[in-house]
Amino acid sequence: MTELLERAIAQLKTLPVAEQNAIATRLLAEIEDEQRWKAQFESTTDAQWDGLADMVRQEIAAGDITPLAEVFPSS
Repeated sequence: MTELLERAIAQLKTLPVAEQNAIATRLLAEIEDEQRWKAQFESTTDAQWDGLADMVRQEIAAGDITPLAEVFPSS
């Protein structure tokens, strides 16, 4: 276990049981989500990646995109 995780668990132990359970539930859900994403990426074939890249290229060529500056405007 990492030092950071040990520190987080030490702090969690100081919280009321209901808060500990709420945080533990969120943490377990996050771990499960990461495992699903990892499995999804690992099972994606080169042909699927190529198809996705082709689709993105077509959207760019058609102008069917939103510039990142509009999605994430600078301050």
